[in-house]
Amino acid sequence: MQIGSQTLAPLVRKLSLHAPLSQEDQAALLALPHAVRNLELGQYILREGDVPTHSCLVVSGFAIRHKITGNGGRQIVNIHLSGDMVDLQNSLLTTADHNVQALSRMSAAFLPREAIVELGFSRPAVGKALWLETLVEGSISREWITNVGRRDAQTRVAHLLCEFAYRLDAVGIGPECNYELPMTQEQLADSVGLTPVHVNRTLKALDAAGLTKRSRKSVVITDLQKLAETGDFRSTYLHLPPHALPKHHQ
Repeated sequence: MQIGSQTLAPLVRKLSLHAPLSQEDQAALLALPHAVRNLELGQYILREGDVPTHSCLVVSGFAIRHKITGNGGRQIVNIHLSGDMVDLQNSLLTTADHNVQALSRMSAAFLPREAIVELGFSRPAVGKALWLETLVEGSISREWITNVGRRDAQTRVAHLLCEFAYRLDAVGIGPECNYELPMTQEQLADSVGLTPVHVNRTLKALDAAGLTKRSRKSVVITDLQKLAETGDFRSTYLHLPPHALPKHHQ
């Protein structure tokens, strides 16, 4: 168990997007006890039904949150990147109601739930930042429901790619307007409620329009502003401060 390292710096950076944190608050966050694990692609961080003792921070790499239906279907309900606490709610809830799985090779820090709760209640600014983090995650969930339920295929995929671009830019990953999403077409399909074949056709249409460029395992956005128009994307629901928004934003 480590204490007082810079491993938790992505968490400090992410929480500071939502609320100002004093140097003392930041130092207290960095001092949280944690254990670091390196995870391989596909490895589970959390399974539905687990009774977790720790919450997990993505230090580097990517993870997905998903639910499995009774017939084995998978619905991906969020993508997580550096600085995200993928199961912050488990610091207070008893039983996990979803799965979290590594989307790529990744590094994760596991923090004892009691330490998170104690810090959140003893330092009001930290508690507020953690609360805001869960509220923003709820806002993103509402947008994902709207995306799957009320937008057509091209709009759904474009919207998801825009969201990922904005979130990457906010935490300083990747050059502006040029992003890679390490997801297969099957994973994209499970995120937007389509079949892999339909996603393939949709990505080809976005490529043909000059909005994206695909490689074998990623999608690179070539025109973020036009992709946002295609995806009916407005960044309000991400609740990012002005300085964390890409220069060309809606």
